[in-house]
Amino acid sequence: MAQYDTIFKNATLVNHDGEGLADIAVRGGRIFAIGSVGDSADEIVDCKGLHILPGVIDTQVHFREPGLTHKEDLESGSLSAVMGGVTGVFEMPNTNPLTTTRETFEDKIARATNRMHCDFAFYIGGTHENVAELPVLEKLPGCAGVKVFMGSSTGSLLVADDDGVEAILRAISRRAAFHSEDEYMLEERKHLRVAGDPSSHPVWRSPEVALNCTKRLVGLAHKTGKRIHVLHISTADEMIYLADHKDVASVEVTPHHLTLDETAYTRLGTYVQMNPPVRDKAHREGIWKGVANGVADILGSDHAPHTREEKDHPYPASHSGMTGVQTLVPTMLDHVNAGKLSLARFVDMTSHGPNRLFGIAGKGRIAVGYDADFTIVDLKRRETITNEWVKSRVGWTPYDGVTVTGWPVGTIVRGKTVMWQGELVTPSQGQPIRFLEALVAGA
Repeated sequence: MAQYDTIFKNATLVNHDGEGLADIAVRGGRIFAIGSVGDSADEIVDCKGLHILPGVIDTQVHFREPGLTHKEDLESGSLSAVMGGVTGVFEMPNTNPLTTTRETFEDKIARATNRMHCDFAFYIGGTHENVAELPVLEKLPGCAGVKVFMGSSTGSLLVADDDGVEAILRAISRRAAFHSEDEYMLEERKHLRVAGDPSSHPVWRSPEVALNCTKRLVGLAHKTGKRIHVLHISTADEMIYLADHKDVASVEVTPHHLTLDETAYTRLGTYVQMNPPVRDKAHREGIWKGVANGVADILGSDHAPHTREEKDHPYPASHSGMTGVQTLVPTMLDHVNAGKLSLARFVDMTSHGPNRLFGIAGKGRIAVGYDADFTIVDLKRRETITNEWVKSRVGWTPYDGVTVTGWPVGTIVRGKTVMWQGELVTPSQGQPIRFLEALVAGA
């Protein structure tokens, strides 16, 4: 009888020891041994010339189910994830109905279990109305924490006022995630939108709109003594400001804010329209500086699909959002190959970082006892990203036609090979991600 279920051999591992050649033995969905492990396994996967990374966890996706499944659902979004090397996702609450009650949250868990292709957690939306329930809701099994929109985006979740945000922070104990744009300033600046001109989007949703809200949020975090996670930082100014407030604030950056700049509006029009917006090169370089100096903690794609019809409405009626979960790994590996960040830093921002910030149980490291979640990549492989490759229901990407160096070739979830060399191998076995702070609560 074989000693292990699977052995991954001849790869370069990237883990707590750095980079080096080692084999990984898997048994019962978990990592059982690392190093020289022999050959006694039901399956041996030869990974010569490849790198095995801890499974990439995308901590911000919008999979649109329930209510908006004409543009994505949990199955199609998670298929896009695993085809891009992503083994786990945190999904957002701005669905229809909103994910703001135990009933709507547990409905999502039921929809996702054994149907999603990757493992998953869901945020609970924080509102004025559900503050009293949040201490219980945030510790439900599979809950990533509380998400609050301080500025309006897709959907109707919004807590614009300081009193409302303070009440939420006082109620909860886990780290909460925030869309940080000042709703009052957005309302005052609506006249700056130019009909038919999406390049006016970052004029309306200016750097000041983001920075002012982030300053308010940090002040409330200090006042209440609570932890905050500021999503999709889009300005150099916020990165400088947040460097002085790392005691309470963790920071997410996105591939599109690190990759695109103001020239994208000429090329892509409304297809680059996001909240907060893609900005000019100076802000992009300021965000890269935050990656280099460690102020930025993690990467999230903010995968937010809309149909072509919705994107083709003339600005400002066009919808804000783009696909991103499938292109996160190849886009960022291309930056690794270009020398913008190290492979170790990429791993820190996509697996170790989520594990550390959110207290994920058993994921985020290649270590004995952890789930056997791996993102297997070929750092030298050159591929061209195309709309046809993207498995999101909407079938488009802002990176269509872009050639990158570095490509995901395998997605392993709890020891099962889900994607290998661009083919779906083992479908639909997704399970809720576990969190230490929920385990402590007995959930």
